Amino acid sequence: MSTTIKEREEGHERLYPNWLNPRYYYLTQLRKQLESVTNGFIRSGSAKTLADFGCGNSPYESLILPHVKKYYKIDLEENPRAEIHIKPTGAIAMEDNTVDAVLSTQVLEHVPDPVLYLSESKRILKSDGILILSTHGYWMYHPDPTDYWRWTSSGLKKVVEQQGFEVIYFKGIIGRAAMGLQLFQDGFLFKIPAFLKPVLALFMQPLIALMDKTTSQQSKNSDACTFVLVAKIKK
Repeated sequence: MSTTIKEREEGHERLYPNWLNPRYYYLTQLRKQLESVTNGFIRSGSAKTLADFGCGNSPYESLILPHVKKYYKIDLEENPRAEIHIKPTGAIAMEDNTVDAVLSTQVLEHVPDPVLYLSESKRILKSDGILILSTHGYWMYHPDPTDYWRWTSSGLKKVVEQQGFEVIYFKGIIGRAAMGLQLFQDGFLFKIPAFLKPVLALFMQPLIALMDKTTSQQSKNSDACTFVLVAKIKK
C-alpha cells in the first residue's frame, strides 16, 4: 500500500524533527535507540520477516524495511495502512510461528490488555524470533484512541517475562530530571497560542537535552521517560 505525501512528511518529522518541535529531543533519542537495535538485532541478524504490531503510520518503517524481506503492518480495522487486522477480541489474523521479529513502538500503553497483546506477539513469532518494544515510563496522557498504562523498568520487564520472553536488551531514554522539564514544557504547551509553541520549544528543548546529558545511562535504565527492549522467547 502506497503512502500519501502527508504520511511521508509526518513520518519524516517523527524520525528527523527540527529544534522547533516540542518533542525534538525525545524523538531524536528514540530514533537513535531504534537504529541501534535495528543494527544490532535485525541488520546483523536473521530477522527476514517483521510484523509492526499496532503500526499506526509506521514511522520507523524506513529504518527497518531495507533489512527485511517482508514488513507486515498490523493494526485496528480503521487504519487503512494495516494489511492485517486486530480482531475485536484482541487476536491477530495471522498464523502461529510466522515472523522473525515483532516491532512494537509506543503501543503497549494504549492496548486494553497488555498480557493478550504480548501473548499474541509471542504466538506469531518463530521460536528463535525477537520482540522489539518501546513504551513509556513517564509521559503525559495521550489517548490514541485510548491510553491506559505506564511502567516502571521493573514492571515492564516483569510483564514481558511473564508472557514467556527473556529480556536480552533494555535501555531507558530521557532520565527523570530531563523528563520533568519535558512535562513542565507540556504544561504550558496546550495553554499558549500556536505561534508561541515553537518559541517555547526552542527554549526548552536545549535545556532538556542538557539536563539529560548529566544523567547516567545506568540511572536511565532504571527510571526514564521511555524504555526500549529486545526480548526472545524463553527456551
